[in-house]
Amino acid sequence: MFTRRDFGKAALAALSLARASAFAKIDSKINGVQLGVQTYSFREFPPEGIVDAVIKAMMEIGLGECEVFTAQFEPIQPRIAQGDAAGREKARKDLRDWRLGVSLDHFKGIKKKFDDAGIRIYAYNYSFNKSFSDDEIERGFEFAKTVGARVITASTTLSVAKRVAPFADKHKMIVAMHGHSNIKDPEEFAKPESFQAAMDMSKYFWVNLDIGHFFATGYDPVAYINEHHARISNLHLKDRKKDQGDNMPWGQGDTPIKQVLMLLKEKKYPIPGYIEYEYRGTEGPIAEVKKCFAYAKSALA
Repeated sequence: MFTRRDFGKAALAALSLARASAFAKIDSKINGVQLGVQTYSFREFPPEGIVDAVIKAMMEIGLGECEVFTAQFEPIQPRIAQGDAAGREKARKDLRDWRLGVSLDHFKGIKKKFDDAGIRIYAYNYSFNKSFSDDEIERGFEFAKTVGARVITASTTLSVAKRVAPFADKHKMIVAMHGHSNIKDPEEFAKPESFQAAMDMSKYFWVNLDIGHFFATGYDPVAYINEHHARISNLHLKDRKKDQGDNMPWGQGDTPIKQVLMLLKEKKYPIPGYIEYEYRGTEGPIAEVKKCFAYAKSALA
């Protein structure tokens, strides 16, 4: 006979199970390779409520780990008319003031949303540039730690990196330099030599290797990962044509995505690979990121 007490126990068990399910981590590790997304991939979403929209998209796709794009956690930036130097200067000052004055509770609330969805924030993309004050640099480390990130990724320059190095040493936190494909400017991170110059500045300076950009500049990401895997924080996965060619739907470019993923699988390198949707898709970011995820899963099968 099913008694009131039995009913109570069953209800309690169901509630416990529901709570456990709500906080269960989404598993997007495929045959030992952790896959995720750079949330810049969802830049087409309306800025209002973008954090919730990104989380919902990741849950729908089945991605349990990410590198978050800073602008999605900060105030919506105003549209500045071209040539409006005063407006640009004011917007920059307003953003700096916000960064220096915002309560860390703002970031704690965001972390809770990701935690509740079972999504891990592995990296916080905070791209230091020459306009950053020292206080802004310091705050970036505080923001990253508050959201639970292990790594700060940064599109920056060698001269700015010199300013950041003491902060990385102080906080004992990895800052990974994100590479692009401008090999003509010695200040930019594009060549292996520029990455090495940064790594020589601090033991906490690592590499956030974008395999599409790296390949488009004429370098072999498979060989580079093999040689420097101990100081690569995470990969950006995209497909580009060689010789500075365009971003392409995965499988239509020349970047050795499958070979990179197989290398991570076979060598068991603990380097996460994050989808960065940058090509001109036709079905919107959720559908396109789903395609990229399916391509990666097929490569790792």
